[in-house]
Amino acid sequence: MLHTVNKSPFERNTLDSCLRLARKDSGILLIEDGVYAALRDSSVSDRLAGRIGDLKLYVLGPDIEARGLGEKPLIDGIEVVDYGGFVELVAEHDVVQAWL
Repeated sequence: MLHTVNKSPFERNTLDSCLRLARKDSGILLIEDGVYAALRDSSVSDRLAGRIGDLKLYVLGPDIEARGLGEKPLIDGIEVVDYGGFVELVAEHDVVQAWL
């Protein structure tokens, strides 16, 4: 399953809900304001980094750039994908769960 999270972890608890319910080997793609969760040394980075290995973590590069975060360090182990990569992830997974 691929989970997409589009809300900032600093404003909503959707990422926490997703992490709690995501099963091993699922993918999580951070999009829109959800990309803030990918930043290293934030209040949520330990929770997300702690799931690397159990989950495959991705962040949408164009959304990082659109928010002026291109120079900010990301959590090690998160893969940056472009729009083509987003499409590939959706095609690879049987089910996509959008966390709104």
